[in-house]
Amino acid sequence: MEGRVLASENSEPGLVLRRPVELRTLALVIGCHAAWIAAGLLYAVIGWPAVFVLALPIALHSSLQHEAIHGHPSASPALNEALVFLPIGLLVPFRRYRDLHLQHHVDERLTDPYDDPESFYESRESYDRLSWPMRRVLGWNNTLVGRMLIGPAITVVRFLRSEWRAARRSSGQERRALYKAWGLHAAGLLPVAGIVHYGFGMPVPLYLASAYLALSLLALRSFAEHQWAEEPGHRTVIVDSSVMGMLFLNNNLHLVHHVRPGLAWYELPAAYRNRKDEWDALNNGYTFGGYRAITRKFGFRQKESVVHPSVTEATHPAR
Repeated sequence: MEGRVLASENSEPGLVLRRPVELRTLALVIGCHAAWIAAGLLYAVIGWPAVFVLALPIALHSSLQHEAIHGHPSASPALNEALVFLPIGLLVPFRRYRDLHLQHHVDERLTDPYDDPESFYESRESYDRLSWPMRRVLGWNNTLVGRMLIGPAITVVRFLRSEWRAARRSSGQERRALYKAWGLHAAGLLPVAGIVHYGFGMPVPLYLASAYLALSLLALRSFAEHQWAEEPGHRTVIVDSSVMGMLFLNNNLHLVHHVRPGLAWYELPAAYRNRKDEWDALNNGYTFGGYRAITRKFGFRQKESVVHPSVTEATHPAR
C-alpha cells in the first residue's frame, strides 16, 4: 500500500513515519531510469537533438533525489538512496546534496549566504571584494534568463569551491563522511560513463550539455523559490500552477513543502488546494500564477539585489 503521511506539520525536516512503500514514487523512479535509457538510445536515431530530450529525465532524476532526501518512497533511507543513487546528473554526490539540503530546511536561516547552502545572496563585504565584471555576472544571474544560461556554471563553480573548502576545514568524522560521499559518487560515475559511451554511443561533451540543460530547467524552478523577508514564512514562494509541475514533482508549491516536508510529491497539490487562502496568507502573497508570470516579470530584470539586506560579516564573526 502506498505511503500515508502520519507526521505533523512541525515534523523535523525530512523525517516522516510512513507505510512500507509508495508505489507511485517507486513506479516513477523506474520510469525515470527507463526514460533516461530511451532518450540516450535516441541519440543513434536523431543525433545531437537527443541532448534536449535527455535533459528531461536528468532533471526529473534530481527531483526524485529530492524526494529520497525527504523519506520517499520507503521508510528505509538506505533503500531510498539506492533507488536514486546513480549520478546521471554528474555533478552532486547524493549524500552531499542530502546534507546540504537539510541545512537549507532550517527556515530561520533561509537566504542567509553563510548558513543557507542554497542562497544566491552575497554579504555586503563579500560583494565589495568582487571585481566589477564578477558583480555584473552576478547581477545577470539574478535575472531568470541569466540564471538559466549562466546560473548552472556559477552553481558548479560555487559548489566545487565550497566542497574544497569543506574538505580543508573539516576533520574527523565530518571529513570522512565528505570523502565517502565523493568516493561513492565517483564509483557511481563509472557505470554512467559506460552506459553513455558504450550504450548510447554518445560523446561525453554532448552528455555534459544534457546535464547542463537539466540544471537550467531546475534553475527555472529555484529562481524565485526564496526571497529575503523579516518573517521566515514570507521567504518561500508558491507557483500556483505549472505545466512543469510533474518535472519538478510539485515542488513549485514550495511553501507547502517547507512547512510540511514529509509530504510526498503527489500529496502536495491537495494540501495546497484544501487551504489555499491560508497558504497565500502565510507567505504574505509571495505567489505567482505560473512560471510564465515569473518570466514576464524577471526574464531580463533583476529579481532583487545580489547583496543580502541584513546579513554581514559582523553578524557571522566566526566566518
